Amino acid sequence: MNTYHRIACAAGLVLATLQVQAQGMNDLLKATDRYRMSATHMQVDTQITTFHTDGSPDKERRYTVFAQGNQQSLVLMQSPAEKGQKVLMLKDDFWLLMPNSQRPLRITPMQKLLGDASTGDIATMSWADDYNAQLVAEESCGDVACTHLSLSAARKGVTYQRIELWVGNVKREPIKADLYVQSDKLAKSARFVMDKPTAPTAVAEMVLLDRLSNHKETRVRYLARKERTVPDAWLNPMFLARNPSLD
Repeated sequence: MNTYHRIACAAGLVLATLQVQAQGMNDLLKATDRYRMSATHMQVDTQITTFHTDGSPDKERRYTVFAQGNQQSLVLMQSPAEKGQKVLMLKDDFWLLMPNSQRPLRITPMQKLLGDASTGDIATMSWADDYNAQLVAEESCGDVACTHLSLSAARKGVTYQRIELWVGNVKREPIKADLYVQSDKLAKSARFVMDKPTAPTAVAEMVLLDRLSNHKETRVRYLARKERTVPDAWLNPMFLARNPSLD
């Protein structure tokens, strides 16, 4: 075998190894995603609470999220201060629909809902569909052995350009994450609280800590989950604008 063929074989082996590793990381992300979204079509009742720097509660809002797979979600705002407002996510496109307007408003996934929780934080419940993962290292997360992954955006409409994610080695549950915006600044840190620490089945709460300005804490609590497929019309911004009530 000449030098050219040896180099070609070596390059092919490296490429195959990288492809296998990439597939393995994607499988790991899918396993981790199941703690946030256990089925393709879900209804998730969500509560967001903000806290002052001294730990005392500030504000609270409730949302109903219909996560429908294929990067499609509809968020209904349920608290009196926001009642009737909706956010629709169709892959890279986000719309805000106001109850007294027939014109959907284009927004970004970073649009704030309450505190440091943005529309993308509750409308998007899957990493495997939105990010490419690379293995960084095997590390220790307190008492748990974990895998550190670096996630880079696979499409333009994601909430964060980069995510540093730590996943438990045994149960594949998400433990914590650092969330970076387009400028590659660390915007938030997230900590994931499981429903059953010794035998987790779902993320019960996502705790967000602001890293840019006020360093306040925002908690996204998942009150209830159930499988539900919504009518296709609910995923059309013009239909939602013409039909403010979905009852």
